[in-house]
Amino acid sequence: METRVGLFGIGLDTYWDQFEGLQERLTNYLNDIEDKISSYKVTVINAGLVDNPEGAKEKADYFRQEKVEAIFLYVSTYALSHTVLPIVQELKVPVIVLNLQPVAAIDYEKFNALGDRGVMTGEWLAHCQACSIPELACVFNQAGIDYSIVTGYMTEEYAWDKIRIWTESIKVRSLLKSTRFGILGHYYGGMLDVYTDVTGLSSVFGCHFEILEMDELNRLRKEVTEEEISRKIDEFNKEFSVSDECEKAELIRAAHTSCALDALVKTKDLGAMAYYYEGSPGNDHENIITSVIAGNTLLTSNHIPVAGECEVKNSVAMKIMDLFNAGGSFSEFYAMDFNDDIVMWGHDGPAHMGMADGPVGLVPLSVYHGKPGKGLSIQMSVLKGLVTLLSVVQGAEGKTSLLVAEGESVEGPVLMIGNTNSRYKFPVSARDFTEQWSYAGPSHHCAIGKGHIAEELKCLAKLLNIDCIQVC
Repeated sequence: METRVGLFGIGLDTYWDQFEGLQERLTNYLNDIEDKISSYKVTVINAGLVDNPEGAKEKADYFRQEKVEAIFLYVSTYALSHTVLPIVQELKVPVIVLNLQPVAAIDYEKFNALGDRGVMTGEWLAHCQACSIPELACVFNQAGIDYSIVTGYMTEEYAWDKIRIWTESIKVRSLLKSTRFGILGHYYGGMLDVYTDVTGLSSVFGCHFEILEMDELNRLRKEVTEEEISRKIDEFNKEFSVSDECEKAELIRAAHTSCALDALVKTKDLGAMAYYYEGSPGNDHENIITSVIAGNTLLTSNHIPVAGECEVKNSVAMKIMDLFNAGGSFSEFYAMDFNDDIVMWGHDGPAHMGMADGPVGLVPLSVYHGKPGKGLSIQMSVLKGLVTLLSVVQGAEGKTSLLVAEGESVEGPVLMIGNTNSRYKFPVSARDFTEQWSYAGPSHHCAIGKGHIAEELKCLAKLLNIDCIQVC
């Protein structure tokens, strides 16, 4: 899906006749910015320099026609705020103000050697980006316009990293709006924290939630061919380290259900899913739900994240992680190790194989703890290194927010119980992390992703106009 962002620069038309070459120079800077932002794989709609309020109205119409998701506003020199306000008021999309000087500092000796005060003033105005920033902020604040500022210089890695993060976050916001989340089955009875206001999530993220029927999945399963099952078992053997303990009948059962899940995802055009069901002993639905883990793990690892226990909020968190190319594996607190000062997180059910530390085991379980039946499960640990934890929180009065923590997946013993589980260390003690995370009021699940992406998640939250809380 294409993400379209607007870009325009602001200047003052009075300057162009006064200072030869200034307008062309600033336009070249704007075009350089376009090229750089375009390299982040978004479509940039460059409206050029806007230097009077009449032109501002035209640019607003242009951006609206082009359906931009956000605007990058480059302050090229001092410009009057009445040049800017008509555009941002009209469009009502996120605004990122680029306060970028051409260089880190003016070459004072060379500047003062120019001699001609008119030439010197023109050179100064080419470096005068910061002059308009307080004026714009003042006007935006009074007008109730949300905005963000990136301050730096044109060749600075720090500034461009900030712009890249904003661009990536705009893309994720855009992709979330086009994502269809499936809800299969019902909540795990009694887990009050996972019960979800789906309307609230749709309002915040702009996504669609599709209620799915177990009967439809059952119908699709009955249409699966022997050949499809055989190919799926080949896929299991390729993607998993299949335990010798796995019975052939269980592999066939899991492969059969995996094929049906693939068909359901395709039929409903799903980008993510949350599920839980129990069924009555011996019926078709119980047979399906006790054989979904392998197939849901394959889906999760192929950009269709699946959250167990019908944790709809966490399917959104997992999708966000996936869209940031950070993975996103379904997890909950498993234990605390006060000797090593770490917390253990893991879960039964689907995992993200793109985050695995070594082969991903497909193993049999004689019982699914707290759930009906038996079947195959995943044994996996997360790759050692930097991680980010994300929870989508619905708190008091239905307010949605993001809860984030950055830590590290570390070496050490894990529980070999046919689940995903790993050891995590944070900048604060395991005790303090557990309390800080819990006080923020998330459900007991979260999505764990690779790398430190708290800044990206904060930008996304700002674009969505919700809070982002980072603990520790």
